[in-house]
Amino acid sequence: MSVATESVPIYLQWAILVGLVVASSVTLVAGYRVITGPTTPDRVVALDVIGTNVVAIALLFALETTEALFIDVSLVLAIIGFISTIAVARYVTEGDIIE
Repeated sequence: MSVATESVPIYLQWAILVGLVVASSVTLVAGYRVITGPTTPDRVVALDVIGTNVVAIALLFALETTEALFIDVSLVLAIIGFISTIAVARYVTEGDIIE
């Protein structure tokens, strides 16, 4: 199932391409921070950035390919990222996820 039946305008295709390159670059930089982060909260924030960028990349790819499946994938990834961020933040601050 496609998102739109019309073709994507050329300026939107360029914006999507630039967005994909920027989101991919930021994801790589955040990956470096996950590997070399000095503290655990730095690594957690970098993982959250990676999760957010993966959602953005899935949405931009859905716009590029006009496939609605990637919108559903991005929504599920956003929900999983939110829940995991809350769980890790609770573990870092209180030392336990479920009391």
